[in-house]
Amino acid sequence: MNVLKDSESFIREIYRGKKDISLHEPYFSKEDISSVTSSIKSSYVSTYGKNVSKFEIKLQKYTNATDVVSTVNGTSALHLSLIMSGVKKNDFVISQAFNFVAAANCISYLLADPIFIDISPKTLSICPEKLKEFFDEHTVMNKFGTCLEKKSKRPIKALIVMHTYGHPALIDKIINICRKKNVKVIEDAAESLGTTYKNKHTGTFGNFGTLSFNGNKIITTGGGGALICKSKKAGTLSRHLSTTAKKNPLEFFHDAIGYNYRLPNLNASLGISQLKKIDKYISSKRKIANLYKDFYDGSDYLFFKEPPEARSNYWLNAILAPNIKERKRMINYLNKRKIYVRPAWSLMNALPMFKNCFPTDLTVSQNIWERLINLPSSPIIKKK
Repeated sequence: MNVLKDSESFIREIYRGKKDISLHEPYFSKEDISSVTSSIKSSYVSTYGKNVSKFEIKLQKYTNATDVVSTVNGTSALHLSLIMSGVKKNDFVISQAFNFVAAANCISYLLADPIFIDISPKTLSICPEKLKEFFDEHTVMNKFGTCLEKKSKRPIKALIVMHTYGHPALIDKIINICRKKNVKVIEDAAESLGTTYKNKHTGTFGNFGTLSFNGNKIITTGGGGALICKSKKAGTLSRHLSTTAKKNPLEFFHDAIGYNYRLPNLNASLGISQLKKIDKYISSKRKIANLYKDFYDGSDYLFFKEPPEARSNYWLNAILAPNIKERKRMINYLNKRKIYVRPAWSLMNALPMFKNCFPTDLTVSQNIWERLINLPSSPIIKKK
């Protein structure tokens, strides 16, 4: 098997008829266009409009969440989740180095600092064993029940765990560990809309969950995100803060520092029609994942599949090359032929703004970063 040439032929067979094959592109139907056009004709294109709350209700029902607050993007939802979790200046927030930069950025917005924990090779998310090891070795509890980093005595207020590439973390184990330390758990479910773990939707296990509807996500609103809340009270406060903490709709009186984070009606109208097709998208993506799995079976490239007791949306399919040299070789080969595969994100501790973060062992994260390749994963929807 010539992996490079055969991969090119195989991917072109999956996405037959496409000259340029993107990593993940949106699909728009006539209904999507009609929905957006209707919003424009109504003149309600900003944050006021019936589609904003309608979209939130549909997301709440789809995920079986208590409450959902729509936001302008996934990053703003993460920022709100940290604020709602009580994170303040000089606090620590646990996260993972194998991650998109948004989570670490949001921690910095609040003048807090990240602590990066290594990932599990089975989930690509925070490893529960490594997390417990960190708590046992590096933390103490004060008399008020606050978890403190042992040397600095700085509080550890929250943890952000990502459901990487649409595959769920071992979230129940992570929550049980954090609960004993009074550390809030935020699920970054930006990539995992439609993914379930033990028959429960990702983003609904922790204190908060966040979603993204960026143009490359499984459904898109162009730009957009959402905050999943565990209680109606948290949902009400989050919604209030996301609308500049405006107390009275008829008066410009604000009772807290708020944020202009509300999703516009125009974006919500697209989200409503996109959400109707999500089951078709997931069905298509799971079929594509099975094709990749069978193709790379027996080769030197390991296909990354969903963990036990999970039903992943396979947002981005991933394979692990034998080493960094072979990873670079395949990426360069396919990109030159207009098949746009990508490596994983740079590790957060390798970025200049986070290079001096709390030191932890990130051996697995480094190994996965050196080998991972994301393959084209757009759903294939046949037009009538």
